[in-house]
Amino acid sequence: MVIVTSIRREVLTLPAAELGPDNPLPPLRLLHEVHHIEDRDRDELPREMARQVGYGPLRSLLPVRVRDGYGRAREPREFDALVIENGRLRATVLPGLGGRVASLLHKATGRELLYRNPVFQPANFALNGAWFSGGIEWNTGATGHTTLSCSPLHAARVPAPDGGEMLRLWEWERLRDLPFQVDLWLPQDSDFLYLGVRIRNPHERPVPAYWWSNIAVPEERRVLAPAEEAWQFGYERRLRKVPAPSCAEVQQLPYAADYFYDVPDGRRRWIAALDEDGHGLVQTSTDLLRGRKLFVWGKGPGGRRWQQWLTEPGTGGYSEIQAGLARTQLEHVRLEPESEVSWLEAYGPLSSPETAGEVEARLEAALPRADLDAAHAAWKPHADTEPGEVLAVGSGWGALEVRRADWKLPGTPFDESTLGEAQEPWLQLLRTGSFPEPRRVRPPGETLVAPHWRDMLETAPATPLTEYHLGVAQWHAGDRAQAVRSWERALELAPSLWPLLRCLAVADQESGNHERAADRYADAFDDLCHERRDGGERWTAATAALGREAIEALLAVRRTAQARGVWERLHPATRERGRFRLIEAGLLLAEGRREEALDVFRAGFEVADLREGAEAISRLWSRLTDEPLPAHYDFRMRPPGA
Repeated sequence: MVIVTSIRREVLTLPAAELGPDNPLPPLRLLHEVHHIEDRDRDELPREMARQVGYGPLRSLLPVRVRDGYGRAREPREFDALVIENGRLRATVLPGLGGRVASLLHKATGRELLYRNPVFQPANFALNGAWFSGGIEWNTGATGHTTLSCSPLHAARVPAPDGGEMLRLWEWERLRDLPFQVDLWLPQDSDFLYLGVRIRNPHERPVPAYWWSNIAVPEERRVLAPAEEAWQFGYERRLRKVPAPSCAEVQQLPYAADYFYDVPDGRRRWIAALDEDGHGLVQTSTDLLRGRKLFVWGKGPGGRRWQQWLTEPGTGGYSEIQAGLARTQLEHVRLEPESEVSWLEAYGPLSSPETAGEVEARLEAALPRADLDAAHAAWKPHADTEPGEVLAVGSGWGALEVRRADWKLPGTPFDESTLGEAQEPWLQLLRTGSFPEPRRVRPPGETLVAPHWRDMLETAPATPLTEYHLGVAQWHAGDRAQAVRSWERALELAPSLWPLLRCLAVADQESGNHERAADRYADAFDDLCHERRDGGERWTAATAALGREAIEALLAVRRTAQARGVWERLHPATRERGRFRLIEAGLLLAEGRREEALDVFRAGFEVADLREGAEAISRLWSRLTDEPLPAHYDFRMRPPGA
């Protein structure tokens, strides 16, 4: 019996933590990011790599907001899933979580080809915070895990090149203002899942582009790629050329490391992860997707702790194999004005002996390179096919941009029906030239910062909320002095002072005026406490976010009594969160109450939004005691003292 390829809806139930509300404070600074190298180190890189490392680095998360409202308490939760299946493979996609491929099952053998996370546990790994491990994710925008990691994408059925059905995922990536799409299909009786990917630049200017397909696989697998050398990036934050690592070397690494395989020009692009019997997953692509990477957590206690943190203890760890547009993830490529790039990827099972040459021979027999190129050529005309049945809905930001510029984007419609509350004031600015003042007092909404929106704000009537958003857009553009002037002008008439005072406090910190920053933070928190109307989600999130920044600013200038005053006015539930238990321990130490600070550690806490590479817990512990750091607090990604 021939089993026809199908796409159907399912519900996936997992133990899951709630995402919680986004942080309502505009991210005027980047979150701590470990993936960069010093300028002086670029001289040692090949010319093209050095140029792309220096091209378009991310300097702001705006207009995206930080997602830090999640916790660690997990309960069964249902997730909408879309399943693509033929007689050989079954792929499970989560459109509400960045289009993640959560599972790729080879039905003939019953083997799961990916690392399938048994839980949904957000952690602070995405560029804007919330991210989760497992499956295949689509990292676009800038170096790091995409801001769309835990966000919904648009999804629909589309005719496939072979006459069957494709699942199309698409969204508007806001860091670079670029639309992208991922088309997934399973040719009849194929052992390979095909993915056609396209990124478009509708602007009249070049834009930095970034893409890495990130595939989680069980960590005990042997990883092979067609390269003799690799660029290693580890805790030293330096890129250095090394021999491609052997499986034995990888298994002995004490700390996390990235290996970017230096695949020679002309070689087929692929990477494989095989178990001890030679069975596993191979990923291959057309030549445009140049880079291949291996990430490992290392065998040290910090790496082991992170593995437990991101999944269920006792379920086994994972590594990542990846494929990207450049040789390394520290690079961005130039996407020319009004142009696009596209490529085809394929994922499937492979059984092979030991060497990379033997793997490549088996891959060529299973899926010839010429057939992959032909499949890409056959798919490209279908990339513009208008979607059929809508299966999931993403954000309204693409619809707003398409309406503003009257862009035609065949194949990826951003329908006006997706416009919502977040887009409404910007739609009114576009229609009338005025930014609406809110009907009731509440935390400000998101700020759009692209040059065209900044221009509209500059010509709009200078109401307090308009000046607030204009200041944020000017700050994003690098005009910090003008941003400060906009915020100061708004203070004269604004009914709500705390959002402006907080922005001015960040500006003071960035200019080195920490005493005035502390003053403004204290005033901002006083104003927020006076203004907040209820215990609703928005006000609770605003109080927690501003309170955290205010306490840290006040402690930095040794104003512990004022910091304690902020702490006491936080909501009781906020004070019980792990991040705030850590802040409490630091506050107690600043007050000279060392033993009480140690009691906070002894009672136990979990900082849900602990950042990759962050060492806040270990640093505070070392100030409290000379005792070894307890294992459940050890998230260190580099040797002590490094």
